[in-house]
Amino acid sequence: MKTGKRVAQLLACATMLLVTKGCASGGAAQTMAETVAAYEQGDYATALDGFRNYAEQGDPHARFILGSMYAKGHGVPEDDARAMMWFVLAAKQGHAEAQFVLGLLHADQDVPEDDTQAARWFRLAAEQGHAEAQSMLGFMYEDGRGVPEDDMQASRWFRLAAEQGDAEAQLMLGFMYEDGKGVPEDDMQAAQWFHLAAGQGNAEAQFKLGGMYANGRGVPEDDAQAVRWVRLAAEQGNADAQLKLGGMYATGEGVPKDIVNAYAWFSIAAARGVRNAKEVKEVSAKYMMTQAQIAEAQERSREYWTRYVVPFQ
Repeated sequence: MKTGKRVAQLLACATMLLVTKGCASGGAAQTMAETVAAYEQGDYATALDGFRNYAEQGDPHARFILGSMYAKGHGVPEDDARAMMWFVLAAKQGHAEAQFVLGLLHADQDVPEDDTQAARWFRLAAEQGHAEAQSMLGFMYEDGRGVPEDDMQASRWFRLAAEQGDAEAQLMLGFMYEDGKGVPEDDMQAAQWFHLAAGQGNAEAQFKLGGMYANGRGVPEDDAQAVRWVRLAAEQGNADAQLKLGGMYATGEGVPKDIVNAYAWFSIAAARGVRNAKEVKEVSAKYMMTQAQIAEAQERSREYWTRYVVPFQ
């Protein structure tokens, strides 16, 4: 399944819930703890027996985990149909994580594409306070997928998720305030939401925030802050930020002028196909650099590629 990585993360959360809350269908708590421990130790055969026992008794957490095991082929042959069966059973019992996964599976075309069903499952999870489902429902309203296009509804769901700390929703709410979509246009509000997402390491928000500091939009103009946020985004693999950081080094905007560093960042952005990066790189080499500087910059760009592109591909 395309959502295997996300399902794995949800499985970890679900097993913790089982350990701390026990199983609603009865049975000794230690038995469930042993089942969870077996899964964590890679003893999938033992875990499968335990989770299947609880699932057949109607426990929604166990049903969700059993669905995850079939989705990933842990202890059983990978079987999307059985995974869906267990996810649906858990979701119909109100299991928010299972509802969210079903939304993803429909939206990501792991089952025949059905945006209406995706929106339905996201809504059920979102109404239980599931932040990622709220964020996804915001995207569905923004794009008009499975629901009527509605910027006000999109901003509503993004806000609910953002207020729970969902970085993607914080980023999107920043864009909505920046563009006046579903909310009044307000650069200060946009900057505040970009700040929250950027502080959680969201590279796109960091790049946006860098641009706002550079232009004094929604925040005081501050070249040092602009460089700080653009650098953080560039070092997380954001290609546009890598071009922008090169430009900052080329002009001495917020940093000491350094044409070697500038060329190194231009080279990375050009190799990644960022618009105008190749031209800027060539102009720098032709009019501003010696052959020795070009050689040094090329070596540095290879180092930067290894550090700031490869890990994020």
